[in-house]
Amino acid sequence: MRRDLIAILAVGTLILVAWQVVVVVGDYPPYLLPSPFDVFDRFSDPRVQATLLSHLGTTLVEVLLGLALGVSLALLTGFVLARSHLAERLLSPYIVAAQATPILALAPLIVLWFGSGLLSKVLICALICYFPMVVATTVGLRSIDPGLVELGRSLRATRRQLLTSIEIPAALPTILGGLKIATTLAVVGAVVAEWAGGSSGLGVLINLARGSLFDIPLMFATLITIAAIGVALYLVVVLLERRLVGARA
Repeated sequence: MRRDLIAILAVGTLILVAWQVVVVVGDYPPYLLPSPFDVFDRFSDPRVQATLLSHLGTTLVEVLLGLALGVSLALLTGFVLARSHLAERLLSPYIVAAQATPILALAPLIVLWFGSGLLSKVLICALICYFPMVVATTVGLRSIDPGLVELGRSLRATRRQLLTSIEIPAALPTILGGLKIATTLAVVGAVVAEWAGGSSGLGVLINLARGSLFDIPLMFATLITIAAIGVALYLVVVLLERRLVGARA
């Protein structure tokens, strides 16, 4: 674990050094490509910190609510698709079509229909993380060893007992793999939703930084904050996976 942390920090340091070298060699001004020191200066400004925290709270609420809604619906849909081939034939084309439609094209419509408040942001986040969770849930449930299910039935397990004691634990690694993807996509969905229409959030702050403020170091600081949210949520799922799946291994 300690070696992994050292390796991660070493790679991060190399990236920062390479970034600084590019800025110095190319002689780029801060409004075109700020150096790591310029971005750090923006992070260390108390006013910027307060602004980032304010917008961060908005985006984080959208991400968590959208993720909860999208994952819940996806788990239910995946269970239905895994259990019914008829449902899969009927619903799969529409689910794939919805996923194939660019979220950038759907986001303005959703904002138009549901307003520019929290609801539209949550729906966009839920929509973008829905598909990978549906696929992961369906594949996970269908990849269960039939012998395990037959063993449970031979022991007179009820349908609920089969689901909670055999099917879900067996499919859990695949489902959690889908959740890793969904968490990062939910962050993307929140930013896209804020671009489509919103008064606060990190996506709005990016637009302000590159537009009226023309503060590119602030824009980079916001992008790093967004990336940090995605990494943090991903690590939460990794820890959950180690606790649930690792404990059973």
